[in-house]
Amino acid sequence: MHNFEYPKILLLLFLILPLAAWYVFKILRKKTSLQISTTMAFANTKKGLRYYLQHVPFALSCFAIAALIFAAARPRSSTTQETIDTEGIDIIIALDISGSMLTRDFTPDRIEAAKQIATQFILERVSDRIGLVIFAGESFTQCPLTTDKATLINLLSPVHTNMIEDGTAIGNGLATAVARLKDSNAKSRVIILLTDGVNNTGEISPLMAAEMAEHYKLRVYTIGVGTHGKAPYPTYTPFGAIQFQQIDVEIDEDLLKEISARTDGQYFRATNNAKLQEIYTEINAMEKTKTQIDSFNIYKEEYMPFALIGLVFLLLGILLRLFILKILP
Repeated sequence: MHNFEYPKILLLLFLILPLAAWYVFKILRKKTSLQISTTMAFANTKKGLRYYLQHVPFALSCFAIAALIFAAARPRSSTTQETIDTEGIDIIIALDISGSMLTRDFTPDRIEAAKQIATQFILERVSDRIGLVIFAGESFTQCPLTTDKATLINLLSPVHTNMIEDGTAIGNGLATAVARLKDSNAKSRVIILLTDGVNNTGEISPLMAAEMAEHYKLRVYTIGVGTHGKAPYPTYTPFGAIQFQQIDVEIDEDLLKEISARTDGQYFRATNNAKLQEIYTEINAMEKTKTQIDSFNIYKEEYMPFALIGLVFLLLGILLRLFILKILP
């Protein structure tokens, strides 16, 4: 489809008519400057190029004015309107960054594996708003809900243990995520809570936070991270060397299952990188809510050819006057 952004400017084209009338009137009123008794001597004289070109500069000026008026009216083309479907989901990732997330039963460790796989998940959710909450002994929002995936990933990348007081405040982490989602108008609102421990601190109990999520109709997917039995945890000797000691893997699965059950979510257990990847893939497949948004036209500006044509006509008229007709401006 083709149209003009400022169609009323096209009314200026009517100004060409009085200009043409004035030009014709001026020619008719022109008087000869030399009187002779007869023109018989010039009867067989051929008319030169200048005779045939004398009115061309005015015509070029009119064409130039018309082209510039068209350019000023902003001609443009638009694509056909289409209805677009997109995902309408808001997601908060609540990530445990307690010291135990340095355990090496994942590659290279739990926290880096969680960040890498979460990054891939974020890149696959093209149309969704995603935010990041981190928690250990306390919790805070690392990134609010955003569609700017580059910014979110840049804020996720430097996350590490010891950013905040150590501990595992699952209730605080979940409550902070709820606070970020409760006022969202998205069709689907989801919290992905990942932890490797047992709640041992915090002002809000995990079940109270789960009640808050249930009240606001937020779905919570909980992920327990850690192998079964024991896992290698890095410690440092007085000389700065790293040595590993086997620690018990303790995940409060009953609590995480109850949180997900109350909120119509699901509990997952990740024992290695591949399993954690599978969990995110499964969540990605489950959270597919289609919402229809208004279509819009994509316009392509087409005024430039008219502007160039107008300038070319003006330049040709000037050159014709100066070098062929030899008329000074």
